[in-house]
Amino acid sequence: MNSIKLNTGEELPAVGLGMWKVESELIPNLIQEAIKAGYRHFDNACDYGNEAKVGEGLQAALDAGLCQREDLWLTSKLWNTFHEPDKVKEACLKSLQDLKTDYLDLYLIHFPIALKYVPIETRYPPGWFFDPEASDPKMHPIKVPIRETWEAMQELVQEGLVKNIGVCNFNVSLIRDLLSYAEIPPAVLQVELHPHLTQQKLLRFCREEGIAVTGFSPFGASSYVPIGMAEASESLLKDPTIQAIAEEIDRSPAQVLLRWGVQRGTAVIPKTSKVERLAENLSLFDFELSDSQMKSIDDLNRDRRYNDPGDFCEAAFNTFFPIYE
Repeated sequence: MNSIKLNTGEELPAVGLGMWKVESELIPNLIQEAIKAGYRHFDNACDYGNEAKVGEGLQAALDAGLCQREDLWLTSKLWNTFHEPDKVKEACLKSLQDLKTDYLDLYLIHFPIALKYVPIETRYPPGWFFDPEASDPKMHPIKVPIRETWEAMQELVQEGLVKNIGVCNFNVSLIRDLLSYAEIPPAVLQVELHPHLTQQKLLRFCREEGIAVTGFSPFGASSYVPIGMAEASESLLKDPTIQAIAEEIDRSPAQVLLRWGVQRGTAVIPKTSKVERLAENLSLFDFELSDSQMKSIDDLNRDRRYNDPGDFCEAAFNTFFPIYE
């Protein structure tokens, strides 16, 4: 259970270290400590703005002989402003350069959102605004079919720049459409998954189609409280059901949440910037949750999505842009 076999035959480590919102100055040392603790899966993205620091940490770990490149699983994501087919390779090459590697294990379309191109030399990462200095800055959507973006993603595989490709934040209808024309089907879907958003139908669909699933924000509200997208009262780490199960099995609430994720057959990518939490978040494979414990966690579902462009794009980027119903 500590890895998931993809439809390409590759093995995706079931626990990775998510790099969203990790402070850049902490990253080089954190990467090395994570590798010492046993992490091999690192989840990155252009938009996180810290891939160059991740690259520093990875290179230092390789130079110190802590692991070999082939032991690592590096994921990155195509940002919204690079959806035009002739921009996809440029974006990938920039991530490769920053991560100090000559291939990615997995490259994902970050959102089903195409925005007007911003040259790397103008601003990187490009962010959501087309021109943040404008008097009334907004997102600048453009009409690019996902099919065209996907065909360019497939070329990355054919050129050896990427081993596996997939999507993030896609719903069933978008995936079904993608499967109708993809020569290389998506290997992985990455979506928000936690007990307040269990997405049972989406998981079942992916299982039936042979698409592996990675859940981001496995602790639910925790990452969103500091940026005003969730209330502290929504914390799953303090939920009475989670805390009671943690006490029953002598594990931390974080371990209960992560074990629930991997026991459902998904990969999880918890974020931490604290070295002492690394080993705890990785120690999930020497215990199991009972069927009744799994069900009681499932029953916490509220269909509560914290990372919703239909909410945050209007609040933060002056543009109403829903992608979920």
